[in-house]
Amino acid sequence: MATTADDVWRLLAELVEAQKETTRQFQETDRKFQETDRKFQEMRQSMALSHQETERIVQETRQDMERANRQVNQQLGALGGKWGLFVENLVAPACKTLFLDRGIPVHQVSQRVQKIRDGDTLEIDVLVQNQDHVLAVEVKSTLSVEDVKEFVADLQQFHHFFPEHAERQLYGAVAGIAFDQGADRYAYRQGLFVLAQSGETMVILNDADFEPRAW
Repeated sequence: MATTADDVWRLLAELVEAQKETTRQFQETDRKFQETDRKFQEMRQSMALSHQETERIVQETRQDMERANRQVNQQLGALGGKWGLFVENLVAPACKTLFLDRGIPVHQVSQRVQKIRDGDTLEIDVLVQNQDHVLAVEVKSTLSVEDVKEFVADLQQFHHFFPEHAERQLYGAVAGIAFDQGADRYAYRQGLFVLAQSGETMVILNDADFEPRAW
């Protein structure tokens, strides 16, 4: 399903609200740390506190901090999931025309295709198909060299998990809003298409001399 301008603004609004909540949680955690320090300073100044009372304060403070950390981690996880889906919704529609320009006609585009075999799981963020080719796309908000290495390993197992595509030529692509230093060049050297954001859509960064690697 194509991502409309309204979808983009709605997702961005949700991301902003999630970021605000995450910031609030971090501020709350910092406040608890400061409160903990104040309590310990008070304990130093007053020897009248019993050992049991000290342990109680320490235990309560530790529980508060753990609770706050869990809430922050939940907010960060939700934020990452929404951001990842936002990027996927940019990439998937763009694939319909991007690869046609590179001589790869597109008959079908699927998102989050997952296969389980022998207890192991392989998930492809975006899968592009035609009669003769299948192209797997790894989508990251920020792509790292390590992400590329892991994706290459996944491509080497692709036909094991998707034997129905055994007769099709397999290509790989990575897509990101941002790239860690050298990640785009590293992906290029691995024979992968590299997709990046340009305005409200995606473009292929590979030059005209690029020859994709077939797995």
